[in-house]
Amino acid sequence: MAGFRSLARQVRDPRGDLALRRYSLRKCLERFAPYGHRATWDHLCARHGIAPEDREPDPVRLLRALDELEEARAVWLAYEAGFAERRRREKHAGLRRPGAFDDWHRRTWGGHGVARCTDPGVHPTEPLAEVLRRLIAALGSGPGSACPVCAGTGIEWRQERGEEPWAGPVCTGCGIAVPQPALTDRTLARARLPRHRRPAAAAAA
Repeated sequence: MAGFRSLARQVRDPRGDLALRRYSLRKCLERFAPYGHRATWDHLCARHGIAPEDREPDPVRLLRALDELEEARAVWLAYEAGFAERRRREKHAGLRRPGAFDDWHRRTWGGHGVARCTDPGVHPTEPLAEVLRRLIAALGSGPGSACPVCAGTGIEWRQERGEEPWAGPVCTGCGIAVPQPALTDRTLARARLPRHRRPAAAAAA
């Protein structure tokens, strides 16, 4: 099975059939899709002016979409390398049991769904790399009371019962599933309350 870099070369091949190059970009999202496959594709199409169902898109727009995806992947790979090095040091020091932060990281290994968007049509508008940088920075600075990507305070608990059952806090502003280690216990407790019982965001911060 072709890897991300091999698929990226196919997208860049100027001699390749445009439909195949578009297909290769979609296949790249099976290897790396920060918002999940459908939401990441919707994001790339919206940012680079590609009609989602266009089988022969403008190759320049296709390459720009790939550039954005590759930049984000480079950010994530650098983060994973740093994470692996930290865990090696911790294990060497005798710290074998991972914490909540590490539980989150294991579920997102490879970067697929790291900033999952439960609604494929609702996602941040910023470049993928910038979103990942904000998320990584927030996770490294301790829990907060707002979305680490858009700074919105509208956080609510959602559940999905599809093929991959999932439950967690979601930002009602930019649409990402916010990693629980990035939020304070108070914010998580507020997110779990029914809407009519939630205190004002400023009071809950």
